[in-house]
Order: sequence, then structure tokens, then C-alpha cells
Amino acid sequence: MRLCLLILCGFFVAVVGCASPETTSTENSEPRILANGEPSEITVQHCLIAFKGSLGDKPVSRSKESAADLAAELLEKVNAGEDFDAIVKAYTNDSAPGIYQMVNSGLPTSPGVHSRDGMVPAFGDVGFKLEVGEYGLSEHDQRKSPYGWHIIKRLK
Repeated sequence: MRLCLLILCGFFVAVVGCASPETTSTENSEPRILANGEPSEITVQHCLIAFKGSLGDKPVSRSKESAADLAAELLEKVNAGEDFDAIVKAYTNDSAPGIYQMVNSGLPTSPGVHSRDGMVPAFGDVGFKLEVGEYGLSEHDQRKSPYGWHIIKRLK
């Protein structure tokens, strides 16, 4: 339910001071926190570890088992302090640097900003749960992460 103050001036209606109790704001540079505890928007960087056949015609030679092992190994390395940018450049099966801005479900997008609903589900499921600077792993799942494993770092 939204609480709004309406001002009527002839045929002109203005909405003033419209606030939504489902969200709270922190500083202007910080995203709003939604009722589900997730931020309204995030910026993430990811490293996609694909396997043979997971990207259609794109040539990927590693097996599904090798991809799972590599993703776990790389996650361990970044959690130990290795340079994530270097790992993305060396291993991703997506375009480096693999940085995406996303807004949460149901919120409007703008140029260069993706809707969570437009990404594979596991990408948002992991990304929106992370704290800034934290890493997470989206494991391969035919429905939620069909392209392989995503090592995700929340940047903002």
C-alpha cells in the first residue's frame, strides 16, 4: 500500500511526498532496502564457468565435472585473496570484465541496467544476497543457471 498526498489544481493532479512503506532508504548513494531485505539494485561482476554444450554453438571443451571443480577451485582462490579481475580475464566464458548492474524484480530499468527477471534466476538469487565485496557461487542448474557456474562478486 502506498501513502501519497494528492494536490488538485483545476485539472492538474500532482502526487507529492509519495512514500512506500515496503522500502526504506539509506544514504542517497545507497540502494533502497526492500521489504524482503534485499537491495533495490546491485552491481556485480561474474566469472562464468561453462561446459561443453552449455553455451550452444560456442566452443567450450571442458566437461560438466571439470567445470564444477574449476568453479569451486576459483571461488576458493578469490576467497583467499587472489585478484578476481585476473581470474575473470583468464577463465570466464562470458565477456570480461563481466560487470552488470541489476534492479530487483518489478523495478524499472534504465539503459545499461538489467532487470533481475531478465537474467538467469540463480544469478540474481546469489547476487542480491551478497554484501558488497563478498563472493558467491551460482551452481549449474538446468532451470536456474543453464550456462554453467557463476562466481559472483558484489561491487555495489
